[in-house]
Amino acid sequence: MKNMQFIDLKAQYRALKDEIDANIRGVLDSAQFIGGPYVKELEAQLAAFTDRKHCITCANGTDALQIAYMVAGVGAGDAVFCPDMTFISSTEPAKMFGATAVFCDITPDTYCLSPAGLERQIQAVLTEGKLTPKAAVAVDILGNPCDYDAIGAICEKYGLFLIEDAAQSFGASYHGKKACAFGHIATTSFFPAKPLGCYGDGGAIFTDDDAVDQLCRSLCVHGKGPGGKYDNVRVGMNSRLDAMQAAVLLPKLKALGDYEIDARQQVVERYGRAFAGKLTTPFVAEGCVSAWAQYALLAADTAQRDKIVAHLKEAGIPNMIYYPTPQHALPVFRDEPHYGETFRNADDYCARTFSLPMHPYLEQAEQRQIIDAVLEAL
Repeated sequence: MKNMQFIDLKAQYRALKDEIDANIRGVLDSAQFIGGPYVKELEAQLAAFTDRKHCITCANGTDALQIAYMVAGVGAGDAVFCPDMTFISSTEPAKMFGATAVFCDITPDTYCLSPAGLERQIQAVLTEGKLTPKAAVAVDILGNPCDYDAIGAICEKYGLFLIEDAAQSFGASYHGKKACAFGHIATTSFFPAKPLGCYGDGGAIFTDDDAVDQLCRSLCVHGKGPGGKYDNVRVGMNSRLDAMQAAVLLPKLKALGDYEIDARQQVVERYGRAFAGKLTTPFVAEGCVSAWAQYALLAADTAQRDKIVAHLKEAGIPNMIYYPTPQHALPVFRDEPHYGETFRNADDYCARTFSLPMHPYLEQAEQRQIIDAVLEAL
């Protein structure tokens, strides 16, 4: 048996080799490694794909989120409302900028930010009166879109700046609108394992606001002003997507839109048929399409999860746990106030979840081996 991949980037490269190689040669021939035509073309295509007015590429998805926090004006005394089940890049900017991350429980089915949990925590912060509700971060976890109708209405009600963290959901859609089309500002990541990944690191920011677009471009280049990078009008950072990564992403973006999301869905359907009634399979709300960054199952309990994971390891089947610890339980956030929230759904999810190989090039024979190994462990 060949060495199975959790996400098979080699298979994707073989499928797109001619286009990727030609673009890389184009960058090398141009010797324009920062900025240039490939970056401009990628930004234009990303904006068109998501139907947003502006796309600003940057060095990685974490920088994209930090810039979004800076645009929101997050600082000391502010409360930023975040889902309890996510990766720390969604939440750590709150602490970096002196604000307080207020964690909210997730829904028991989509595992995304719970609208009811969000409003409950906003009201708790207002009742206490020590912090100012400033922003909310909606994370499309595992590629599954959040409930933006409900979350958007809550943010509007309380005057919160809404950030869509679409690091895992590029290519997904919510009632006909693509991921990255929501919030005052949206961000994504091009880390290689993401649905749209480059061959290093990269990220992007999306907005419909001209002023926000200019502010983001300034923040990406040391707070540059109208006079260019030596006219520094604010404190910014050094966060630019290099031309080589843009060259790689252009053919990958086309493949994602043409067939990769559909291919991921076919993989999901085969998993779903095999595990229905045996394990808790992922749920996608009506009118939504997941990008399926991960295929996460829930075992009956931690003991069963650990038994399955051990058997998969023994069988040479790669697997991961996204994520083993909810945000409120991480050492870095232990002093953050909980406002009486129990995080029941997030705790339950983290105790039972495990993820199987998931990518658009997963062959049916390989998938059969994965399915058989899981079923053997039950």
